[in-house]
Amino acid sequence: MKPKHIATIAFFTTALGAAAFAAAQGLPTAAPESVGMSGQRLSRISDTFKQEIDKGNLPGVVVLVARKGKLVYSDAFGFQNKEAAKPMAKDSIFRIYSMTKPLVSVAAMMLIEDGKLELTDAVSKHLPAMKGLQVSVAKADAEFAKVSYTLVSAQREMTVQDLLRHTAGLAYANLTQNTPVKEAYAKAGVDEDPRGLTPAEEVERMSKAPLAHEPGTVWEYSLATDMLGRVVEAASGKRLSDFLEERLFKPLAMNDTAFFVPSDKLDRLAEALPVDASTGKPNKLYDVSAAPKNDSGGAGGVSTAADYLRFAQMMANGGQLDGKRYLSRTTVELMTSDHLGTRIQAPVTPGEILLASPGYTFGLGFAVRQAAGIAGVPGSAGEFMWGGFAGTYFWIDPKEQIVAVYMTQAPSPIRAYYRKLFKQLVYAAIVD
Repeated sequence: MKPKHIATIAFFTTALGAAAFAAAQGLPTAAPESVGMSGQRLSRISDTFKQEIDKGNLPGVVVLVARKGKLVYSDAFGFQNKEAAKPMAKDSIFRIYSMTKPLVSVAAMMLIEDGKLELTDAVSKHLPAMKGLQVSVAKADAEFAKVSYTLVSAQREMTVQDLLRHTAGLAYANLTQNTPVKEAYAKAGVDEDPRGLTPAEEVERMSKAPLAHEPGTVWEYSLATDMLGRVVEAASGKRLSDFLEERLFKPLAMNDTAFFVPSDKLDRLAEALPVDASTGKPNKLYDVSAAPKNDSGGAGGVSTAADYLRFAQMMANGGQLDGKRYLSRTTVELMTSDHLGTRIQAPVTPGEILLASPGYTFGLGFAVRQAAGIAGVPGSAGEFMWGGFAGTYFWIDPKEQIVAVYMTQAPSPIRAYYRKLFKQLVYAAIVD
């Protein structure tokens, strides 16, 4: 082969490698010091998490940190699959569980901008089976210290806004204290793995279960975003995955984000440790190797750190990225405002579920920080975030212009510890 041809091949190989590297990063890169961060301090993230991996507490981790729209720190350490001795890679694919919720919440807000939904729409306008629901009301017997439940008709219907902010009266069976609701969900099979039902089956079964609260009165983390996904389908006339692919994933170049992992990408799927180190119990994650019967808007997504970073940066930019607008700035501001106020109770607050810390309210699809203080973790008023059952986590801090993504497959009860650890190490690296 002639030297000229060799040079040409080398050029294209290098170009392809650079393109693949850029795709794995998700955003343009910059030196940390150029955006007011310390590279030396950021390196503590790698040192700290490698120690946790060496202890057997985590399988492997991918972390990305961006400031002012530029990626300043990225690393992958540990194992994508420890049993197979396969190292973690920056393009490893993760089950993101509840980090699907912000994606579906954005889909709903796109339809609101399209004029096909209103926040105040009754859910039954789009899902007729959800009309005329009953509420399971608890009554305490002071004499015998027993709690009994009665069913009453809901005073008002749940709205699209209720679904977005988890005030619809829905619940999760493993979290709710309302016994009849817990039992109804278990009997209907709507909670353990909602992807096993068709959309019509899911809605029909949910319509027969009582509500845990009167709509609009209590914040309880729930299956609300699964129902929101069904509303998106009804309003758009498209399957949830198709709508998201068309309006969000493809335009944003989120090429590895979907509701299952195709066969040609399964070798990139990250796995949990067989046994959780903190409990000694086996880890069990969703099988995402085949298309589900329904696209679970609350927990069914898969993604990479880089894909999710692009989504998060779009939201940090007020709804646009790379010259393309996905949401109005005013819509992003609405989504990241306090939607609980003083009228809605929150016995367990969003921050306590996500970070084991108070200090957060809820917007439309995101936990929102109310003040610089109160929360036992660094941050700014107005930052917004969420995480997933298997340990994944992201946050967006508009004041500090920080976007950070943490990906792992560790559904451990101590996952909040690692989220806070990552967060405090990032803020400690700000030096401007």
